[in-house]
Amino acid sequence: MASYAILLEALKILCSSIIHHKESSSTPRYLDKRLSLSQRKFERQTSLVRKSDHIVVFTVEEALLKSTSLFPFFMLVAFEAGTIFRGLVLLVLYPLICVMRRDWGLKIMVMVTFFGINKESFYKIGRSVMPKFFLEETGEEGVEGLKTFKRKVAFTHMPRVMVESFLVDYMDVEHVVGSEIKEFHGYYLGVLEENIGEVDLEKIVGEKDMNSKVIGICGSRSSLHNHVFSTCKEIHVITRAERRTWTTLSKEKYTKPLIFHDSRLVSKPTALLAISTFMWLPFAFLLFVFRTTCYILLPAKVARPLLSFSGFRVLFSEAKDSSNMTERNPHDYRRKGLLYVCNHRTLCDPVYLKLALDKDVTALTYSLSKMSEIMSPIKTVRLTRQREQDASMMKKFLSEGNVAVCPEGTTCREPYLLRFSPLFVEMSEVIVPVALDSSFTMFYGNTASGYKFLDPLFFLMDPHPSYTIRLLEKVKGLASCQYLNGEAAKASMFELANHVQAEIGHALGFECTKLTRKDKYLILAGNDGTVKHK
Repeated sequence: MASYAILLEALKILCSSIIHHKESSSTPRYLDKRLSLSQRKFERQTSLVRKSDHIVVFTVEEALLKSTSLFPFFMLVAFEAGTIFRGLVLLVLYPLICVMRRDWGLKIMVMVTFFGINKESFYKIGRSVMPKFFLEETGEEGVEGLKTFKRKVAFTHMPRVMVESFLVDYMDVEHVVGSEIKEFHGYYLGVLEENIGEVDLEKIVGEKDMNSKVIGICGSRSSLHNHVFSTCKEIHVITRAERRTWTTLSKEKYTKPLIFHDSRLVSKPTALLAISTFMWLPFAFLLFVFRTTCYILLPAKVARPLLSFSGFRVLFSEAKDSSNMTERNPHDYRRKGLLYVCNHRTLCDPVYLKLALDKDVTALTYSLSKMSEIMSPIKTVRLTRQREQDASMMKKFLSEGNVAVCPEGTTCREPYLLRFSPLFVEMSEVIVPVALDSSFTMFYGNTASGYKFLDPLFFLMDPHPSYTIRLLEKVKGLASCQYLNGEAAKASMFELANHVQAEIGHALGFECTKLTRKDKYLILAGNDGTVKHK
């Protein structure tokens, strides 16, 4: 009944929008004290003089982004916030969207993409998914042109919720002006509000400087019909030809590092890439079955070449002293296995470590869902985050065989290492650091807000996934330092954990951070990342 009520409400609003469209769009509504088009000065963007005491009003699509099409961003929302079928519907409608007027094409994309989407759940996607793809389409020249303005107001043709997190968090924008989507009991109806949200610039710059310190940057005169630009006495125009020559903003020039992001798709889903993805899916599932069967049923020496034939590469290398890693102290009768300490790239890290080593490995991991535990092809044990209980569990499994642990506690896609939990340093006299890296071409094999048990499915459906596994020189564990106790042991515990993190980071060229899994999940999913078990 709730879905039926939402559908009726959306239809009623859409009909009202069509009836009143001509009336509402006949003349732009300007506020008092605004300048007419004839009173304003138009200049090419190249003549822009940087004035830090001025406020800049700019169009996101024309003054910041290189892309001239909004379709990929709506396809991304349809795939991430909705389902694969919603994305398919949007793709089928793409030819119609291309031949329609821009405003009506936009309305169709909003309807297909947002209808029935929970407002609260999309807020998380707006923070965790959208910024990465907007940053990849941001022009360096556009950012440089905006950088020296102390205060920025952004205007967008897209719904405000799609771009606000990107602009506020990464572009230091003070206010975002864009269309609002009508909602009903916490669910979007897929219909845009008639009037774009207004911002009182007098409150931002002061009435005294209203007409002298507001500079506009846009790409077409159609954007000027919004009331925000009516305050600008000086407007700089950027042409499409100029935007085509822009270079993509490099990661080194982001206002802050993009450490965490969440999406199943690796690349921006343009129409051509979306068609390729949907055509690939039937073959991808068969490939998943083939790769899984090879791993589970065949010996490692046979499975590795077959996996390579299917497009899956596993690159393995060892340190110079790795030949001695299996040699044990003859006086140590308690330890039967080696402790492999890995950085965490995907849920499958221990699985492919086992394939590379051709040895049985028990994976100890945090917050593993019951479904993932059942589906795992190797022995997997959940840690409880209770220090004494986890220590006892690690010692038990080390006495039985090899153990792999990822002390970061969660995956990280970008070239950064999260803080290492130091518990592992007390568990063995010898620690083997393992530097892992993975790459994908179509689907990411990990997620924070989605269904984690689907991580291996998406990973193995990727056309050309790869794993690089490097065994580094072994490190002495805290257990070999019997003379340490009390505060000295505690300090050495953290120092040794940081040392192992630094060694792995150096081998991979990754930057070490003090961020934790809790920081990641608070940013991406709005929780602490703990999986509760009944």
